[in-house]
Amino acid sequence: MRIGLHCSTSGALVNAARRAVEVGANCFQIFSSSPRMWRASMPPQEQMEELRRFRARHDLQPLVIHDSYLINLAAPDDSIRQKSIEAMRGELERAFAIGAEYLVIHPGSARQDPVEAGIARIVDSLRQAARGLRAPDGFMLLLENTAGAGATIGRTLEELRELRARLEPVLPFPVGYCLDTCHLFVSGYDVSTEAGLEDTVRQASEALGLDHVPVIHANDSLGGFGSRLDRHANIGEGQIGLAGFRRILNHPGLRRKAFVLETPVDNPGDDQRNVEQLKALCRKSRTVTKKSS
Repeated sequence: MRIGLHCSTSGALVNAARRAVEVGANCFQIFSSSPRMWRASMPPQEQMEELRRFRARHDLQPLVIHDSYLINLAAPDDSIRQKSIEAMRGELERAFAIGAEYLVIHPGSARQDPVEAGIARIVDSLRQAARGLRAPDGFMLLLENTAGAGATIGRTLEELRELRARLEPVLPFPVGYCLDTCHLFVSGYDVSTEAGLEDTVRQASEALGLDHVPVIHANDSLGGFGSRLDRHANIGEGQIGLAGFRRILNHPGLRRKAFVLETPVDNPGDDQRNVEQLKALCRKSRTVTKKSS
C-alpha cells in the first residue's frame, strides 16, 4: 500500500521527502510554492535533481503537488481569474519540472453565479493555462471533491464527472480525481458506516470510474455528516472514526490507491502518529481476515 502525508519543503524540496521517510511514509504531497502568494518562481535545478535522486533511492511514489489556495479558476471577477490562470500555469510548469505524478486542484467557486457558468469558466481557464505546454509521461491532473460550502464546484461526484468530460478534449494531459474522505463525509457521502461506504464506492465507480481515482486524501472530519464543514481531524478523532478508516483503507476497490494525509499537526509527532495509525488499521484488518479464514 501507498501511505503518505503532506510535507513542508521549507529549506529545500528534498526536505519534504526526507520527512516522509522519517515518519515511515512511501509517498507524499507538497506545495510547489507558497500556497498564499500569487507570485512563485521555479525551484533551483539542483534542488529538483536532488529530490529526484532521493525519491528513486527510497521508492517514494507517487509525488503529489497541491495547488495554491488562492487560485479560483471559476471566479466571475476577471482580474482574479486572470491571476488564477497565470498561477495555474506556474503550478503546471513546476509540477512537470519537479517530476510530480499528480497535481491536485480545487475546481473553484462560481460565487454568485450558477454552477454551469463556473464549470464553463474552469474549462476555459485551464485551457488557457495549459496552452502550449507538454506534460511528461505519467502526469495527471486531479480534480478534488469539495466539502460543498458556498458556491464551490465539485461537491457532488456528478459535478466532477461533468468537469472532467469537458476538460479532457481541451487539455494536453489526462484528467482524473482525488477524493477527500472528510469532504465526502460532510458533503453527504457517509463513508463512516459499512453500508454508506459501499454506496459511496458504488457511486464513485459509476460516476467517475475508480481507475480514474489514483489518490485519496485521508482525513477524519470534525464536522458532522452533511454539515459542509471543511475541518480536518486526526485519524480516529473525528466523525468517520477508526472503524470507518479501517473499512476505507481495506476496501477492495480502494486499497491500491495512494492514501495521503492532510491532518492537522497541533502537537509534535502528530504527522507520524497519523501515518502509523493508517498502517496499523491495514495490519489489523488483514490479521482479522486471516484468523476468520
